[in-house]
Amino acid sequence: MKNKSISFDPAYTITPKLLDFIKKIFAETALLNKRRFPDVVLAEFERHAREISAFSSTSIEGNPLPLTAVKQILKSLPQNITDSQKEVLNYNDALVMLNEQLEKRKALSMSLPLILRIHKIVMRGLLSNGKCGALREDPVFVNEPRQRKTIYLPPNHRDVPLLMNELIDYVRQNVLKIDPIVLGGIFHKQFVVIHPFIDGNGRTVRLATKVLLAGMGLNTFNLFSFENYYNRNVSRYFQNVGVKGNYYDIAETLDFTAWLEYFAEGILDEVYRVSKELGKAVIKPSTELKEYHKAMLAYIEKKGFITDREYARITNRARPTRALDFNKMINLGYIERFGKGKATYYKLEKSK
Repeated sequence: MKNKSISFDPAYTITPKLLDFIKKIFAETALLNKRRFPDVVLAEFERHAREISAFSSTSIEGNPLPLTAVKQILKSLPQNITDSQKEVLNYNDALVMLNEQLEKRKALSMSLPLILRIHKIVMRGLLSNGKCGALREDPVFVNEPRQRKTIYLPPNHRDVPLLMNELIDYVRQNVLKIDPIVLGGIFHKQFVVIHPFIDGNGRTVRLATKVLLAGMGLNTFNLFSFENYYNRNVSRYFQNVGVKGNYYDIAETLDFTAWLEYFAEGILDEVYRVSKELGKAVIKPSTELKEYHKAMLAYIEKKGFITDREYARITNRARPTRALDFNKMINLGYIERFGKGKATYYKLEKSK
């Protein structure tokens, strides 16, 4: 497991438990990738995932706003806002930015500029301009919130640029060699260990980890919120991701195994949750596909397109109901309309 080309070489073991989690994650995501979901359902799930992520990730850091308030803030986008509201809006803005970038490129290369950009958005208006999107230039201390005692001394700020570059190099060199769940987990914990920013480390690393996990091959990763799993038991999250002592005393003895098991467990839990909720969503009256809708899709998949006359022949549906069927399938994002009048025909929507 040694790699002489880089200094960072984390210790971990692929335990039977971790391997089982990984297998189940990829089995479930493979099933999801094969299923077809209406665009309106996916859009609703993406919006809900951003609400849950913005609420959970800021709540982990002590933000007092309940989920109902977070939903209202993201819906109304108030002008005069408190710092708590700003944390939520900033996190949502960063999520939107990353989702847009991932849609354009399908994958993003991990880099220091990307991490700094995420931090700048997350901490906009919460830190001075010189510290937003900039590695720390001061010492920091990690305190136990209840006892208010220092439990961890991160590395000296002078070592942070080198440590971050080593971590990013490790990710880049192993992106095709190490399972993405394992690589994402290693990145997440080591980032916390380095503690590269004066504030906003947790929110930044949870967003940056999303970039790595998008490489799982899950086409709809923007529908998930693994922050939700952490927020359900914050103490357990900090126990697993955090470290104690002085960085220079513990750096060589850190073992990532227990954290990786917890990390994979959280992703699997969220994949199961979303898969179950998607299953419920597609059987609503407004999105459920009847046999004649399925017949339409099967015909298009076989021939490449369908006309109103052809649809009438294979389903025996009346003209007014055929028009309603076509409009429903267009609105759900399954098909597109081409041509005009009698020359009108329908094809599968390109994104499908």
